[in-house]
Amino acid sequence: MSVPAIDAEPRAAFEDSRRLMGANLFFGRPAVVLVAQGRAVGDPAAQRAWAGRVEALCAALLWPDPQPQARAHAGGLQLAFAAPENSLFTATEVNEWAWERSADAAHPLRAEGIAPLQPVPGDPGAVAGLFAARSERERSRPLERLRRAANQHGLPCLVDDDTLSIGAGHASVSFARGALPLAMDVPWQRLGDVPTLLVTGSNGKTTTTRLLAAMAAAADRVVGLCSTEGVFIGTERVVAGDYAGPAGARAVLRHPRVQWAVLETARGGLLRRGLALQRADVAIVTNVSADHFGEYGIDSVEDIAAAKMVVAHALREGGTLVLNADDTVLMGVAACTPHARVVTQALFAEDHAHPGLVALRRQGGRTCAARAGRLVLAQGGVEQDLGAVADMPLSLGGAARFNQGNLAAAALAAYAAGLAPAVIAQTLARFGADPADNAGRLERWACNGATVLIDYAHNPDGLAQLLAVARALQPRRLGLLLGQAGNRDDTAIAALAAVAARFAPDRVAIKELPLMLRGRALGAVPALIERSLRAAGVAPERLVHEPDEATAALALLQWACEGDVIVLPLHTPSVRARLGRHIAAQR
Repeated sequence: MSVPAIDAEPRAAFEDSRRLMGANLFFGRPAVVLVAQGRAVGDPAAQRAWAGRVEALCAALLWPDPQPQARAHAGGLQLAFAAPENSLFTATEVNEWAWERSADAAHPLRAEGIAPLQPVPGDPGAVAGLFAARSERERSRPLERLRRAANQHGLPCLVDDDTLSIGAGHASVSFARGALPLAMDVPWQRLGDVPTLLVTGSNGKTTTTRLLAAMAAAADRVVGLCSTEGVFIGTERVVAGDYAGPAGARAVLRHPRVQWAVLETARGGLLRRGLALQRADVAIVTNVSADHFGEYGIDSVEDIAAAKMVVAHALREGGTLVLNADDTVLMGVAACTPHARVVTQALFAEDHAHPGLVALRRQGGRTCAARAGRLVLAQGGVEQDLGAVADMPLSLGGAARFNQGNLAAAALAAYAAGLAPAVIAQTLARFGADPADNAGRLERWACNGATVLIDYAHNPDGLAQLLAVARALQPRRLGLLLGQAGNRDDTAIAALAAVAARFAPDRVAIKELPLMLRGRALGAVPALIERSLRAAGVAPERLVHEPDEATAALALLQWACEGDVIVLPLHTPSVRARLGRHIAAQR
């Protein structure tokens, strides 16, 4: 890396790419992270020198308690420290400067042919004045005053590059960053908050988010929802695209009609930009599984769980954290995560007699699970029967066992957010009967006498759950669409293929994803999938290659006959829409 001149303008892209994991995994307050690579990352002397330089410079800048921490991972080293929220751009430059000086002292980089460092003095005291001047330019005193005033009024405050908003939803007001009012001119009397629910996890996020929105709508609330499918206000999609991150959250929480906010919160947004908000009523973690290893320092399922648990940072006092008691990795990480232990916990599981659920109920806690085929929400000795699981459309008559967890998680969260058990039960009894309720998530269609299952299953656990549903339908033949984006490593792609092979498909259409190569050559991922399938025992005559997702899916539908089950894990909403039209035309 090369260090920019200290007097250069702050760089938004640089800050965005390094600001996350310190802010959330390490601190739960504003922080910056530098992802360091090279020979020096494993040198304890370089790491100690880096921490010392950060501490010395923060002291000179009067920045309190930076708590510098280093976290090694397979791709290098993450260097994080807490910093003032009004100086995060400057803090990214402090972090990079401190590491470069420390690494250069430990291992002179010029000898390795790396570009020379900028001529900046190596003593923190000598550059403190330059960083102080940058920090002063970065700070916005009008913005700071409004943040303090919002906090004094007990109201949420959201800030991005262009806008500051106070309050939430229908009880919010927004101002351009370049034209902020005085605190005395803010209409405080009409501002307020709305119930806000965060949903994260490796699988089931979108289904759970949609289910919660349907419950709130049944209670006559105007719901704002953001997800990987877009931003929705009521029944209208106001923005299409992947908005399961801070931009989507802000769009929902600033909309003037919103009375209830349900925010899908995906790993990518958390790891790149953290959380947009600091106040939520309920947060759900559906589960964790192996996916996206190697990105942003994530090397294990435990790392995934730690990233997902970031949502607990946003819970207000008295807020509820809903966790999957059947997920042992998630529960293990939650048990040693300080910010997860200081909020109210509610647990869901497959079985009402799960030891963790029994123990929590004895303590007066809240649980949801199946007992004798019925979904039961319980708190202490009080129980609410929410209906027969097999009669809930999302369960596909009990075949979709994984959706039972989504049903239970949504029931717990909705109840914690104040919805009546009767409304919750009514929604569980109808949601999913219409494929449009949960588009792209376990959609079930009939085509040429075959059953077609459309889903987003994109990792080994998700695919295994989907194929288990397919086999439970006892198909005459099983057809499968299979592919993967290029940003997964070889091990993850091979694992996806191994799961597919385990369910003995009669035909696999291997799709190329030309718009998702993400650094790989055209054909590389399909070739790896074929090698892995054949190594797992799938006969080569059962494999076909297609140049794109739509062509592959249509080829499987043409192959299908009466009694077959065709499983289509689709990456692309536009392809899903096209297939829906094709299937409708065949009916």
